[in-house]
Amino acid sequence: MSDTDISVLNGLIKTTLDSMKGYEDAAKDAESTQFATMFADFARDRAQVATKLQNQVRTLGGEPELDSSMLAAAHRTFMDLKQAITGKDDKAIINEVERGEDHIKAKYEDAMKDTDVSPATQAVIKDGFASVREGHDKMSALKHSIA
Repeated sequence: MSDTDISVLNGLIKTTLDSMKGYEDAAKDAESTQFATMFADFARDRAQVATKLQNQVRTLGGEPELDSSMLAAAHRTFMDLKQAITGKDDKAIINEVERGEDHIKAKYEDAMKDTDVSPATQAVIKDGFASVREGHDKMSALKHSIA
């Protein structure tokens, strides 16, 4: 069992669950049905990525993270406050979501550079990153399309 693999995976699980919760919040707060549907799809996608990471931790004999971080709770509180102030407009929500996407993308990129991680774990991380990159790129394009 690799403690490094488990540690790296659990860090990504937390971040991925944070992202999932962020998308769930964004889906609830979006004015546009189109955005709400898209955010809900992303939330489901992130849940699937988190499950794959959790399964890899179990395969390695570890205990997977099952919840998002306290930092995310603070971030969500801040996001709620910000939305209350900005009147929950879609542009503000998209800017917040895109900021979160930059954060999760950087976390996965760091994990993929970790040379202490086994090839099997590296493969699971790369698989998750494909989904993260797609979400990041879509949000970035969306942000620029409504700027």
